[in-house]
Amino acid sequence: MIPQEIILAKRNGGVLGAPEIREFIQALSDGRLSEGQIAAFAMAIWFNGMNRDETVALTLAMRDSGDVMAWPDLDRPVADKHSTGGVGDNVSLMLAPIVAACGAAVPMISGRGLGHTGGTLDKLESIPGYDIFPSAERFRDIVGDIGCAIIGQTGEIAPADKRLYAIRDVTATVDSVPLITASILSKKLAAGLQSLTMDIKVGNGAFMQTMEEAEVLARSIVDVANGAGVKTTALITDMNQPLADCAGNAVEVAHAMVFLEGRKAGTRLHEVVMAFAADMLVNAGLAPSLAEAHAKAAHALDSGAALERFGRMVHALGGPSDFAENWKTHLPVAPIVRPVPAPESGVISAYATRETGLAVIALGGGRTHPDDTIDHRTGFSAILPKGTRVERGDPIAFVHATDEASAERGTWHYLSAVTIGEKAPAVSSVILDRIS
Repeated sequence: MIPQEIILAKRNGGVLGAPEIREFIQALSDGRLSEGQIAAFAMAIWFNGMNRDETVALTLAMRDSGDVMAWPDLDRPVADKHSTGGVGDNVSLMLAPIVAACGAAVPMISGRGLGHTGGTLDKLESIPGYDIFPSAERFRDIVGDIGCAIIGQTGEIAPADKRLYAIRDVTATVDSVPLITASILSKKLAAGLQSLTMDIKVGNGAFMQTMEEAEVLARSIVDVANGAGVKTTALITDMNQPLADCAGNAVEVAHAMVFLEGRKAGTRLHEVVMAFAADMLVNAGLAPSLAEAHAKAAHALDSGAALERFGRMVHALGGPSDFAENWKTHLPVAPIVRPVPAPESGVISAYATRETGLAVIALGGGRTHPDDTIDHRTGFSAILPKGTRVERGDPIAFVHATDEASAERGTWHYLSAVTIGEKAPAVSSVILDRIS
């Protein structure tokens, strides 16, 4: 293989064959390519794109650059979900135990916060003792015994993606649909999935700003994943306001526990979680229709089975044995918790959702540098949804901060993201489309 010939072919708009892509990615993994060659390859793809077969080949080559898990001893289908990221998006924490309680195996490999979006791993690290990087053997045992485990990507899973992403991050090639598709799916396919449901978020708190962008990415992921042998669908969901009524780390875990206790019915988040649970169960062959799958998921939640699974998962990964029952005593609490007062009377008409996520980072609940230490206690809770009428001085959220000065800054950041007007905004569904 001559790397520059492959780069030249793609630079000139050519179509690469699977053997060429496989050899290039193998050389990338082995350290035989320079950063300049990898950057040129990424930029050529950014400008000229890849067709479906090329993207499938790239995804499989990146998957095969490291360990690929298999589940030969499981007597249940292996399913998962992935989100492109948003604010107040703690769906995975509830979804994994609900679907596991319905009979699926959910080996969920998640990530840390990216930009203004929160990370599932950062949230789970709010739980004392929770090990996000267990051994592969322990991970398999927990999934086999309990039905779900939420962990982080180890160095052995899709290492080619780690190197390629690091170079994309500093060469302005992150926002390439084929590269995004291969990055997401290489890690998911390495987990040995049989089915996948994607959450493609769109709006001012998402990486996809328009429906057109979201539909292009959703179609790419669905086509490529199915082409790689994994039954996949995608739901496009609204991210023009925080999804949960909180944003942060420990506050989102607390919210998840309240949800699993059955106390968040009727919310936008409840609609999303149950829709994804139904989709996962149908894709996994555990229900013949979305309606029957929804009823099955509702029973898992209402009966307490999902809460029990979550507690067992936490304990198996090193957390407290009584977390499901006594989570309030285990989660860290910020020293300062105080209301964010409405600056005027009216109706909450809009959120600059990305700014809400950045407000969490300003409180210390996210990173501005990869090596930053997160304060899991900080964030916002009791966030009022769009359409809520408030009077001047009413609490529209509560800020969780380390000190008074941080609380003041957090309050200012939060208020800058909220618009209070005279008219209620139009009511729209949180689930905008389904791609299959």
